[in-house]
Amino acid sequence: MSKFEKLLMKLLSGSADSNFSFDDLRNILFHFNFIERTTGGSHRIFYKEGIEEIINIQPKGGKAKPYQVKQVRLIILKYKFIDDGK
Repeated sequence: MSKFEKLLMKLLSGSADSNFSFDDLRNILFHFNFIERTTGGSHRIFYKEGIEEIINIQPKGGKAKPYQVKQVRLIILKYKFIDDGK
């Protein structure tokens, strides 16, 4: 299992939302071809053609905020970015 697959499993499990690295969350979004736009501050805005939601993430001591991790997870599931084996 690749490092990305392990990271994705951690995200999808929902068991580590409060202990998820900000950089890891960004890397997941990059993997799914989201485009990052900076705001001049610590916020990072991610968007992708065909996805109506805009993802706004901000680090908190090197970690992603738990509600932002959940938001990314829900978008990955909603738009079926992964094959669930069905």
